[in-house]
Amino acid sequence: MASIEMIVAARARLRGHARRTPLLSSPFLNEIAGRRLFVKAECLQHSGSFKFRGGWSAVSGLDPAVRACGVIAFSSGNHAQGVALAAKLHGVPAVIIMPSDAPKLKIANTRAFGAEVVLYDRANEDRDEIGARLSAERGLTLIKPFDEPLVIAGQGTTGLEISEQAEEEGVTSAEVLVPCGGGGLTSGIALALEASAPGLRVRPCEPKDFDDTTRSLASGRIERNTSISGSICDAILTPHPGNITFPILKRLAGAGIVVTDEEALRAMALAFTRLKIVVEPGGAVALAAALFHGEALESDAIIAVTSGGNVDADLFAMALERFG
Repeated sequence: MASIEMIVAARARLRGHARRTPLLSSPFLNEIAGRRLFVKAECLQHSGSFKFRGGWSAVSGLDPAVRACGVIAFSSGNHAQGVALAAKLHGVPAVIIMPSDAPKLKIANTRAFGAEVVLYDRANEDRDEIGARLSAERGLTLIKPFDEPLVIAGQGTTGLEISEQAEEEGVTSAEVLVPCGGGGLTSGIALALEASAPGLRVRPCEPKDFDDTTRSLASGRIERNTSISGSICDAILTPHPGNITFPILKRLAGAGIVVTDEEALRAMALAFTRLKIVVEPGGAVALAAALFHGEALESDAIIAVTSGGNVDADLFAMALERFG
């Protein structure tokens, strides 16, 4: 199981490889939110998202002989790029299985990092069958996107940075809003904050109609989404919380917050105009929750994680056109 010791070890392996992303703020955003708002800009991480942390943690944590055979991953984009870049930097092959309707930028970037991309039709093909066959044929090691302790540990290094940066800002009590798919980032941050900044509490944020973690926290058991497509927040659309991540969130996280696609687009535009950062829809849901769901928040200070910035140009232009 993931632990603070694993997170600290992952941080040591990531030192000199991952960026310490900034904690940003804007008086304009504070005014909209009605409180102090800080933004942890993981969209500025290598590969354009926090997923590089987990990818590097997992690849670097493998036995060297196993790692040399190569790795395989399933992803709609950000995990794909994080694992592909980590594998490239370690000099080992990577195969990434991606849905054919994934954003073009994410597919192109994954290939640019040197990975072999295998596209599949998510409506008619079984990615697990494809992955099992390729793994067996080539001796590849599967790196899961969120339900994997080494990946959770890598994502948890974000939480260690948040605790340090919050202390630098004099913030000892705050809600930390995190975009949540399967829960790897959210649970990793929760574990890190439990140990390093117990006054900071994680709140998962999700898109409307894909609020499996929010519903699971409310019911106390893992709930499933009825669909895995139908929102622009592609980066965080998962069927259900992870078997490893959910118990961590059940113990440490506050209630989830659900935002609309339109609110995510508006948050993207505000992040660009006020913070000068590019954020993708799924990566903007925590900022949207901080800006437009103040009634759900309790603390005077909020830290929102913008988890990724890999957005196709036409979708980003639409956000700026409508709300910029």
